[in-house]
Order: sequence, then C-alpha cells, then structure tokens
Amino acid sequence: MQAKLSALDLRFSNIEAQLGAGETYEDPALVAKLNKEQRELEPVVTAYRSWLRRQQDLKDAEELMGDPELGDMAKEEFQQAKEDLARLEDQIRILLLPRDPNDDKNVIVEIRAGVGGEEAALFAHSLFRMYSMYADARRWKVEVDSVSETELGGVKEICFTIEGDGAYSRLKFESGVHRVQRVPETESGGRIHTSTATVAVLPEVDEVDFELNPADIEMQVFRSSGAGGQHVNKTSSAVRLIHKPTGTVVECQQERSQFQNRDKAMQLLRSRLYEEKVREQEESVTAERRSQVGTGMRNERIRTYNFPQGRMTDHRIGLTLYKLENVMNGDLDEIIDGLITADQAERLKNSQDT
Repeated sequence: MQAKLSALDLRFSNIEAQLGAGETYEDPALVAKLNKEQRELEPVVTAYRSWLRRQQDLKDAEELMGDPELGDMAKEEFQQAKEDLARLEDQIRILLLPRDPNDDKNVIVEIRAGVGGEEAALFAHSLFRMYSMYADARRWKVEVDSVSETELGGVKEICFTIEGDGAYSRLKFESGVHRVQRVPETESGGRIHTSTATVAVLPEVDEVDFELNPADIEMQVFRSSGAGGQHVNKTSSAVRLIHKPTGTVVECQQERSQFQNRDKAMQLLRSRLYEEKVREQEESVTAERRSQVGTGMRNERIRTYNFPQGRMTDHRIGLTLYKLENVMNGDLDEIIDGLITADQAERLKNSQDT
C-alpha cells in the first residue's frame, strides 16, 4: 500500500508543479483537468503525509524512551503516535476505496406519491421541500423539470435537478420508499395514517457518457398545465419523449420554450437509461455482495417519518433521530453521513474479503 501512496504523492507534487508553470494556463482544458485531479488526490495525499510525519515522531519518541529526563514524555508521545497512525491508516484505507465515477455529478431527483391517496401526494411535496431546503443550505441550485400537482397542494409526481459540487455523492442513498405516519389535515377523527412516496436519485449524464440513437426516440408535444388545469399554455411547449426499445417515458414542461424542454427531457432520458444499465450490470456482477445501503434496496422501505413521536428512523443503518421537524426542514447531514460511513465500512469489508 505504501508504494501506491508514494506514487500518488509524487503525482500530486507533479500536478502542483504543472499548475505553477505559466505555460500551463495557455490550455484551459488542461488546467481544469489538473485542478480536478488535484482535488481528488488531496485528501489521500494529506493523510499519507500526516502518516509519514507520525511515523517519524514514533521513531524519535522510541529513541528517547530510555532518557532519564525525557523518558516519560517520550512514552506518552510514543503511545499517542501509535494511536494516530492506526487512525490515519483506517482513514487512508477508506480514501483508497474506488470512487463512484458519478459522485461529482449533478442529480435528477424523481419523487412520486405512493400508497395513501391525497396524503401521499402531500408527503411527496414535503419531501421535495426537504430536499430543496437541504440543497439551499449547501448552496446548490434546484430546478423543477416537471410536476403534476393536486388540488390540495400535493404532488402526484415531481422531477427536479439539483446542481452542485458532490450532489450525487451526498444524495445517492436517498433512493427508495419513504414512509410517513401522521394525522392528515383531512382526517377529522385524529387517526394516524400511513402513506408512502418513492424517491429515485439519478446522476445527470452528459451526452458523452451515454449515447442515444435518435431513431429510437419518439417525441410528442402538448400543452403544460398545473393543478385543475391552471397555468395552461397557449402553445404546445411541453415535451414527452418515448424511448421505443425500453418503453421509458419522460416529460418536461417547466420551460417556456419547446426546445429547452426537449433538451431537459433528453438529459433526463439519458440519465434514466444510464442508471438502468448500471443497475443491470451491478445485479449481474455483484448480486451476492451488494451493500444494504446501496442502490439495490431502492424498492424497499428505507425510512419512516413518524410525526406524532417527532421521530425519523432510517431502517438500513438503524438510525433513529427525535428531531423530525429539523429533518423535514432539510437537516439531513447526520443521516447522510451515517449512510456514507456504513457504505464505506461495507466496501472495506468486501475489499478485505477478496
């Protein structure tokens, strides 16, 4: 492992030298590439250099342990250095795990009301609000691509894009069935109802990542509308794309221009088909060893939001928090950090088993 780390350290130094050379900036594409590689290498190189320093500290402390005046202090430093080295080694093992190539991408999120009628639609809207507030807190940009609203302010389904650094790396574990337990506003008897909504998180895929054959796509145009026929356009600017080989259908109606809606719909279609292809590959190659936190569990219940008890439970990692109001207002970092840690632990275990 040290040989690999030494090679990464050398590469990091070479990148620094290249970025320090004036002629490098004559090629903007090269500068962007080097900056990206530098950002990816920096965490592991920083940890490795800290490990090297603590290794030297350990040796220095060991040499002084027999000194009558400095021996006690050296023993304390020796023990502390050993603990730091163990921690840094664990950190480096995690940093050396293969990166998800989609982690830096923007995401397309689709939320659909599930079981529970109007209450499910209201919950779907609450989830959209939750993710929007989380994105705002991280200074990410949210754009609604298409939405089907209900009369009471819920959404049957909504598709939106979140643009921001590392959006997919933070949100990819949100895919699955979300369950809510609460008293609906329409319930006069005060009974608690259970409803669900499904969330799908797709990496935004560029044309170069996944090529579509135009002959496989049928485009339909129609007039967009809101709940109860409100906001009806006078022109047919909304776009529906049908991928004939798979039957996949996507729509986009938020933009005023048909061309803008078509571009967004193509982006969504590309992402859906790419995600399906990746999922099929994962199932065929790693069906027996997929992490329970991974995308393979998206069709099962992943989380429960219990409003009477103010409780949120993520069933994949057994995490329960009694601060539901904060969670619904976009305070998701504790949950997401727990999911990332669980995923890293599972992948570490798998890498050591092979």
